[in-house]
Amino acid sequence: MSSKLSERLRRGDVFEPDCPSRTILRNVTSRWGVLVLVALRTQTHRFSELRRKIAGVSEKMLAQTLQALEADGFVRREALPVIPPHVEYSLTPAGHEVSRRVEELADWIEQSLPSILQARKAVRS
Repeated sequence: MSSKLSERLRRGDVFEPDCPSRTILRNVTSRWGVLVLVALRTQTHRFSELRRKIAGVSEKMLAQTLQALEADGFVRREALPVIPPHVEYSLTPAGHEVSRRVEELADWIEQSLPSILQARKAVRS
């Protein structure tokens, strides 16, 4: 019994309210988290490039999202020693892995959009 408990503590249990995995799940699957991870999947971006690519995100939300994903070990922030300051964001190896997974979900949503919209319409009727 104790080995199962220790394994759960080591691995995490997303159904437990105090498990840190919930915070990580929230950061990765938030609207902006998904878009940042997908945007960084193919190349490194500066903050302003990311903001343009992810239309609709405020500077504050983008900064908070990048900080959370960096704290979780998914995003690498590199400040280059130039004037004016130049900061680039890229994915870590773990970031590449998680971005692949959320990109699959985003792709599925886009491909399934007609049937999802039809289901929404049916519920509203």
